[in-house]
Amino acid sequence: MTFKEDLLAASKKIFADQWTTTAKTVVPVAADLRLGNDAGEFKEMVVLYADLDGSTAMVDTKKWEFSAEVYKSYLHCAAKIIKTEGGEITAYDGDRIMAVFVGDWKNTNAVTAALKINYALTNIVNPAMKSIYTTDFVIKHSIGIDVSPIRVARIGVKNDNDLVWVGRAANHAAKLTAIPVFGPVWISEAVYTSMKVGLRKHQDGTDAWELRKWSQMNDLPVYRSNSVIAFD
Repeated sequence: MTFKEDLLAASKKIFADQWTTTAKTVVPVAADLRLGNDAGEFKEMVVLYADLDGSTAMVDTKKWEFSAEVYKSYLHCAAKIIKTEGGEITAYDGDRIMAVFVGDWKNTNAVTAALKINYALTNIVNPAMKSIYTTDFVIKHSIGIDVSPIRVARIGVKNDNDLVWVGRAANHAAKLTAIPVFGPVWISEAVYTSMKVGLRKHQDGTDAWELRKWSQMNDLPVYRSNSVIAFD
């Protein structure tokens, strides 16, 4: 069998085989699923993407060491906060991190994590950078969160594989980080209506979120905020 024939046979098998799905409540690792058409099914899962904004311009104009330090500092803080709020990190992709949340408080926990990451950027990461470098550069970011049914499957080849998360929330959360209006935290209407009511207001009682129309997605209603949750 030629290399082309091998790939064609594998592709045909993937499209032809029936799927086996198993209801899940705990976030799996790759070893929990077969490489065949085997999927874990979550009735609802929250997906969070946190993405550095302007990183392409940064690596084009700054020293590589500086860019690497920005990546490392931001992603370190984001990861620690996500895990503290009960999230499971599923991927690091260059300048961004993907995480998922399950359980009764998944929406509240994900939004809390996002607002704490927003606090950390302003009050930890940027000040730490400014304490070492004399620069007018400001690190910015964008965070997207959505909730939906999710299926998770194992992809790749033997000894070199990972998980893929299939469902609206995985795609929309990633795309929310690319909305060309400064948020920097964007959440879907489903997340907004499901999260704890206390997260909808500032301490002074004013709205913490602004309703917007997502023009790139047929004016889908979404909410944005520049609010933070402070911590020690």
